[in-house]
Parts: sequence; C-alpha cells; structure tokens
Amino acid sequence: MVKSGIDLFEKALDKKFHGLKAGLLIHPASVNRKLIYTKEVLLNTKKIKVSAFFGPQHGIFGNTQDNMIEWEGFIDKSTGLPVYSLYGKTRKPTSEMLKDIDILIIDLQDVGARYYTFIWTMALCMESCEGKIPLIVLDRVNPIGGIITEGPLLKKNFTSFVGLHPLPVRHGMTIGEIALYFKDNFYPKVDLTVISLKNWKRKSWFNETGLHWVMPSPNMPTLDTATVYPGMCLLEGTILSEGRGTTRPFEIFGAPFIEPEKLVKRLNEFKLKGVFLDPFILLQHLISFQDSYVAVFRFMLLTEKNLNPLKQQLQFCLQ
Repeated sequence: MVKSGIDLFEKALDKKFHGLKAGLLIHPASVNRKLIYTKEVLLNTKKIKVSAFFGPQHGIFGNTQDNMIEWEGFIDKSTGLPVYSLYGKTRKPTSEMLKDIDILIIDLQDVGARYYTFIWTMALCMESCEGKIPLIVLDRVNPIGGIITEGPLLKKNFTSFVGLHPLPVRHGMTIGEIALYFKDNFYPKVDLTVISLKNWKRKSWFNETGLHWVMPSPNMPTLDTATVYPGMCLLEGTILSEGRGTTRPFEIFGAPFIEPEKLVKRLNEFKLKGVFLDPFILLQHLISFQDSYVAVFRFMLLTEKNLNPLKQQLQFCLQ
C-alpha cells in the first residue's frame, strides 16, 4: 500500500515541530489515501496549528482554469484564515506573509515534467524560508514513474518560472527528492524536512499505486494527460493549440491550417510506440482559435510505458 507524506504526517512529524503555527501550501490534489483534503487533515491535528494557507498557480481550489491567469489572496470563508497567492503580484512568500507562522508545510502533486510550475513555487518558498523558518515537504509519487528521464538539462541563460534550476524535461523524481536536490545545490541553509512516501516503487506509474487521481490543475484531468505532457506542453510555445478548453487537454492538439489526413500519414511513418493518432475536426470554443473549426488530433495511449513523449513531440514539430 503506497502512502504519501500526508498519510504519514501524524507519526512522522518530529516533536520539535509540535505546537508550532504552520502555513500550508496546497492545491486540489492535496489529499490523503481516503481523499480527505490536507487542509482538513491538518486543521484537525493536534500536532500543529494552521495559521495561513498558500496557493500555487491555479489556486488552492483550482479555480483559475486557463494557463498563466494570476489570482490574488483572500480570506478562507470556512476558517477565517488568510489565503496567500504565490501566483499573483508575487511568486514567492513575502516577509509579511511569513511573519505569523513558525513553519511552512508543502503538499503538492507534481506530474514529473520540468515546466509544471509547482516545483518552482516550492523552490521559491525554499528561497524565502532559508535562514528564517523550517520547511516541511510531504512527499508524493511521480505519476509517470521514477526510472525514465528525457530531454536535456536546462541551461542557466534560459531560466524562468517554468525552469529555475537545471533539470531534464522529464526528471523522474518525486517532489520530496527534488526538494532535497534543491537544498543540496541551491538553498543549503534552508531547514528542510521531507516526510517521504512509503512503499512506492520507482518503476510504478500512478495507476499501479492504489491511489486516487485528483486533478492537480484544471488541465491535468487524467494520468494520460500527465503521460503526454512532457512532450505536448512544448506546443504552448507555438501557434498550435495544445487542446486547452477541450475535454482532453494536451492529448488533443491542432490548428485550422493543418491537413489532418496528410499529417497523420506522415507521422505514422515514424511508428510511434505506445500511441495511436486519431484525426478529426473540432469547433474550438475556448482558448486558442476560439469559435473556429480546427483540424485536431488526439494521441490515444495504447501502452504508456512504451511512450517517449518528448521524442514523439519533437518528431511532430519537425513536420
């Protein structure tokens, strides 16, 4: 039985943290094995006292659907506690946000790709907390496994909020392992504790863990989405639609000027492993090419373990 950091919190939390005022960095996928929200678990524990919430891109409830939509903080109606935005006027906690807490606890579900922003929100939290307050990371599985890596390391002159430190595109680490890597290489003075997950095997994908998939962000509805994301997210830097606004974002892609049959014939010549390319025409209602008929394709996964999403996407872009 795979257990995430939140499932082990009660027994694993060091006594030195007992009774401290905590800030929680959470999002919709911050749940335990029983699908109880981390917010509720830690509000009801006697080990710490929750004093504030922090939210990454898309917010603690996933309420900003589109990409790169900033949001501002508010007061949580159910608790009266402040909810601070780390995807608004600032990308990292300010001194004002941290002044009333003794520790910062992070529970975020990553999807295994460098440009998924939650690991960078964590990195900036480590930067803000370094030399000031302790930081606890509740570990979670890498949904696309911990063995395969893809892509080059990020070069320093290309750093941004979708890549602050060197990592391959598909990094093969859990969020707790990334936190330890960041501490060792970039934030050596941060007081970091990782409550590691239990019984996860690196070769295991999310659907082999017995855990329930909860969308970590509005456009990450399924494990299939996370599987193709390391490659398909590259379309955000092109004039093509990556499928936002459809029911299968990142699996569906296209543009009005594409000839679907011709492109499918060409791509099938590469004999892509683990995937079937399905062409069709879609009236795009949201995001890219709004209210236009778009020639689109869906990558239908046959065997996700045979898929190399980055290689697949580079082959597509070359066409």
